[in-house]
Amino acid sequence: MKNTIYLITLLSLLLVNCSPKTAEIIAPVLAENTQEWRSSVPSPSAPRAVKMGEYNVFDMANGLKVIVVENHKLPRVSYQLSLNHLALMEGDQAGYVSMAGDLLGTGTKTKSKYDIDKSIDFIGASFNTSSNGMFASTLTKHQDKLLEIVSDVLYNPSFSKDEFDKLVKQGLSGLQADEADPNSIASNIALRANYGLNHPYGEVLTQNSLNAITLDKCKEYYNTYFKPNNAYLTIVGDITLAEAKEKVELYFGEWKKGQVPQHNYEAVAAPNETKVSFGNKDAAVQSVVNITYPVDLKPGSDDELSASVMNAILGGGVFLGRLMQNLREDKAFTYGARSSIRSDVMVGSFRAGASVRNEVTDSSVVELLYEMNRIASEPISTEDLRLAKNSLAGSFARSLESPQTLARYAKNIVKFNLPQDHYTNYLDRLEKVTVDDVLRVSKKYITTNNANIVVVGDKSEIAEKLLQFDTDGVIDYYDAFGNILEISDEEISDDITPKSIVREYLTAIGGQNKIAAVKTLSTTYTMEVMGMNMEISTQQSKPNLFALRVGTADMAFQEQKYDGTKVLSSNTGGSETVTSGPVYDEVVAMSGMFQELDYTTDEYSLTLGGRDKVDGTDVFKISVINSNGKKFIEYYAEGSKLLLRRISTAKGMAGEVTITQDFEDYEMTDGILFPTKLTTSGAMPVPMIMDLKEIKVNQPIDDSVFEIK
Repeated sequence: MKNTIYLITLLSLLLVNCSPKTAEIIAPVLAENTQEWRSSVPSPSAPRAVKMGEYNVFDMANGLKVIVVENHKLPRVSYQLSLNHLALMEGDQAGYVSMAGDLLGTGTKTKSKYDIDKSIDFIGASFNTSSNGMFASTLTKHQDKLLEIVSDVLYNPSFSKDEFDKLVKQGLSGLQADEADPNSIASNIALRANYGLNHPYGEVLTQNSLNAITLDKCKEYYNTYFKPNNAYLTIVGDITLAEAKEKVELYFGEWKKGQVPQHNYEAVAAPNETKVSFGNKDAAVQSVVNITYPVDLKPGSDDELSASVMNAILGGGVFLGRLMQNLREDKAFTYGARSSIRSDVMVGSFRAGASVRNEVTDSSVVELLYEMNRIASEPISTEDLRLAKNSLAGSFARSLESPQTLARYAKNIVKFNLPQDHYTNYLDRLEKVTVDDVLRVSKKYITTNNANIVVVGDKSEIAEKLLQFDTDGVIDYYDAFGNILEISDEEISDDITPKSIVREYLTAIGGQNKIAAVKTLSTTYTMEVMGMNMEISTQQSKPNLFALRVGTADMAFQEQKYDGTKVLSSNTGGSETVTSGPVYDEVVAMSGMFQELDYTTDEYSLTLGGRDKVDGTDVFKISVINSNGKKFIEYYAEGSKLLLRRISTAKGMAGEVTITQDFEDYEMTDGILFPTKLTTSGAMPVPMIMDLKEIKVNQPIDDSVFEIK
């Protein structure tokens, strides 16, 4: 197994460090001498009026509500179709609603996805679908061609099995990436902690729910909810009201209305106490920390704008926020600390958080709570208020450049029954927010005694330090997808030691004598990288000859050789021969077979880390340190005794990363079990999946394979 494990590590390192060089940033020097300085800050000018274009609403006979925002500045027009129902409880098939939205744009009864994409590109348009509707935008002169495509997709989606299978495959790959991503884990846990299992916002996509989704369920969602009497059509751009009515009648007039189910859910409130919810990620060098809870803040409410100002001061601004100034500029705990408060028609949310070093995780929680308490108890300064207003005003002005944003603003006015000047008067309303307004909403929406403190990190290093923040002194542990874990407190028998676990593993895969008798070993794994089919081939011969090739059938991208004294490392950029250094050490480590045979020697230090679970399987966790000080964490199944997972760290261009390697589908070759599927997560945005193509045990290998000239 040794060659396999080190091979994955090497590939991970190669891919992690394969980033383009960061462009050098040279700050401009402003060196003009100034004779006079202003003695006072100029008074701000009056807020400019916001021009969103003429605004009209009309209803179609089929129930479709149409909103038209005229803007003739550019010869472009956009169409935003938005469904109007609340989120659904999806149950065992959580994820089918999103899947249905993605499927909608993958073909019609007469056009394939390729045909649709080609037609869209030909007219320089944009078009996408989602579970909530569609968005399409193009030059005014091409809108008829675009609307022909949009209406065809709306009326005649194919929902093909092939496209469905592709989306499932992509989804499973994405879930594997999420399982290794601390931020995704933290998000999943926060959803469960904030909303629970009986609210749509508390549902999380998992491998089980994704595999349970059926094509018929996706069709059912489309047939039930894509109805004109459940939708808004917002048209923004170079179009008149009369032209809009003509286009809508032509392309959406045949859309048949129907009965749409209505859903009601129990109100969600903040927790009664402060709870620490923890997601374990062994070997992580950083922790993701979030303080979060639901809030009752509705779109267009009187508090919404003041709450936005409050959040900008606390942590909504990139560098101006207090959280950033405290945790980054003052304490140097993190690169970034931010907060958000979001309104929602069902239930809003608050979050404050950062990614911090392990050793300052508890201190970071202290500082986050401190800044939350401070803004809820002390009036802000007029300068902080001014900076927050300037930041929000700038963001609002930039948002008006997007047709999608303008469409959303127009729809919000109708959907939430807002005043027609709600957005055109935004800057004026923003200017009227006072220090007292900010303190009032801070007291109302900021709480540190009724919150979920969600942390993802290395349990062994930080979990105990977080007990002080939990009201009842008991931490809740979750898996990567927000499922509560029952942490076993059963003592491990004295008979079970790290070495006994390793010996049982060696017995399970074939026995120490059988493994030690292997003289040569050749393996070939295949994987897909950015659309290319790659092969990773290794050849080994005792005592320590080794050769590695990574590439396609026609081209090698990476080759490594070890002849017992020196290492040849070559790639598309050149080659070098070395007798020491990191590359030499990695290749030498790969040259041996079945590293577990050496775990009982002085070369390795083993520590039993207790019981854990890997994808629902009970495992023993062992910490392994080799003679070079390199640390791994390995997980051995209690039942099968097989190695299921290995976690290590590696240094990449962006810093240290945690690499997770999963070993699956063991099969017998020449009396020895080998994993036929290897999955590596953490090295790249998507997992690397290697499938065994060929393996040869004790077959002759010519010495020339290892020769270094």
